[in-house]
Amino acid sequence: MDKILEAAKAIALARRNHAPLAALNVPPDDEAEGYQVQRALHDLLLPHVGPLVGYKIGCTSQVMQEYIGIPHPCGGGVFQKGVHDSGVKLAASDFVRVGVECEIAVRLKRNLAAGEAPFTAEWVGEAVEAYHPAIEIVDDRYVKWQTMGAPTLIADDFFAAGCVLGPAVPRSSVPDLKAVKGRALVNGEEVSHGTGADVLGHPHNALAWLANHLAAEGKGLHAGQLVLTGSLVKTLWLKAGDKVRMELDGLGVVEAEFT
Repeated sequence: MDKILEAAKAIALARRNHAPLAALNVPPDDEAEGYQVQRALHDLLLPHVGPLVGYKIGCTSQVMQEYIGIPHPCGGGVFQKGVHDSGVKLAASDFVRVGVECEIAVRLKRNLAAGEAPFTAEWVGEAVEAYHPAIEIVDDRYVKWQTMGAPTLIADDFFAAGCVLGPAVPRSSVPDLKAVKGRALVNGEEVSHGTGADVLGHPHNALAWLANHLAAEGKGLHAGQLVLTGSLVKTLWLKAGDKVRMELDGLGVVEAEFT
């Protein structure tokens, strides 16, 4: 078995069993190889998590780049069974160590094909149909993530474990995304806040990064896909019983409970 598939199978097994992943026997050598493992992993996960419906972008803010120790964005997959509506109750036991992030999600109205690259923030902004206030669900499914290295974290979708979406806001009625203030509340108390400008200066910059990153692999984004553009706050790690509420000015509110 080649090393790409071997790594993907090890990650898939750990994810299905909700078992903390130790260092891989044969980890990917670099980030490019990490994305190869990620694509192989997606093929293995599809029967369990449903089709790929979009992407998440990690490390798009200075606070998250410093926290994770990676100075640039990283991408991961979002799958149908991991997308929930606001108000959902999820079992904390379905995760190894569940966390949440406060995000601005976009829904695309048109394709962004690889042949159209390079993409600018202005161009990808025109491809957006609507925005959602979003909770990204992350899972620290590692024995010790700090020792895993960026290529392995990328291979495992960069902590991605789904999302919770508030109601869509059409592009025509969204405020200036740079100025959007986001507040993260856990059990009714504000624990963190940030702004849209914290996401690479503007969430559309993150979307352009993703479109260009996929185009370099000969892949595109498709109409109807969802993209989580990156967290306005540092990851909040939760315990069973916690209720989470994200408030994004001009975009609305999204809530979830982890039982």
